[in-house]
Amino acid sequence: MDAVNESRLLIKTKPAKPTRLQREAWVGLLFLSPWLIGFLLLKALPILAALVLSLTNFHMLTPEATKFIGVENYLHFFRDAEAGANLLGSLTYFLLTVPLEMIVALILAAIFTSERLKNKRLSQTLIFMTSIIPATSIFFIFLGSLQYADQLIFEPLNLSPIQGFGLLLPFMTLWSIGPGFLIIYSAMESVSPEIYEAARVDGAGPFARFIFITLPMISPAIFFTLVINLTGAFGGAVLLDRGYILNFSLSPMESYINNVMFQQTDLGYASALAWITFAVMISLTIFLFWSAKRWVYFPEGDETHEI
Repeated sequence: MDAVNESRLLIKTKPAKPTRLQREAWVGLLFLSPWLIGFLLLKALPILAALVLSLTNFHMLTPEATKFIGVENYLHFFRDAEAGANLLGSLTYFLLTVPLEMIVALILAAIFTSERLKNKRLSQTLIFMTSIIPATSIFFIFLGSLQYADQLIFEPLNLSPIQGFGLLLPFMTLWSIGPGFLIIYSAMESVSPEIYEAARVDGAGPFARFIFITLPMISPAIFFTLVINLTGAFGGAVLLDRGYILNFSLSPMESYINNVMFQQTDLGYASALAWITFAVMISLTIFLFWSAKRWVYFPEGDETHEI
């Protein structure tokens, strides 16, 4: 009888009401659902489809002749000298642009943390606004400014005109410096003034404080910016992402993939090249995380903390 009564009590027991945290979790998931659906449909599925296509000889003009060829596209990469040269060119692009952007961002952030500088809010907004202007507009602004410089300065002085595409790389690098600048600037602002005051009392000058205090304290922000810039160096097209109107990119490997995909219509090989580029980028990112324990300062961890 006791067992029967207990079973009846369990049946009559009402289910527990969801707690406030559970309700908030469901509301948060509801707000996240548009992004999650977009990620699955527009990101995850195309990425997996590219992996499948990389194992075939799919041509966009003759899809009916598609055959499964295994890893032949990946083996073809090692025989394709042009693909290797473009991949090396993307690595060179990373080594040239990222140090330039990091150095300028550090200099600007150091200037803006000075108490003598006025109207910081307006200046920060102007610097960040450059990075949200569409890339196509940036390109034509750059070419237009060079034409005005030729007409107003170089032609009256009988000088040869500026070769615009040679300056496009540093121009685009510095034009999109806004996010990296704000990240590093925020990290500098979070450094405790007491640390600087103690170093100043000990006789440390501005340069010594910057090298031995500022840089170690903001190293997590530098590391984060470095990883983001690595992603942009391999996939940061000037015009592909916001309306592709020309057939080149600042990233040589991306330009080559675009050529194989749309000019040669070899979507299978282009998918394999994209996955190879992704593998190289992930390998470099893992190396950065491995090296971070040697130069990135994590105040919440101990000396043996590893990423």
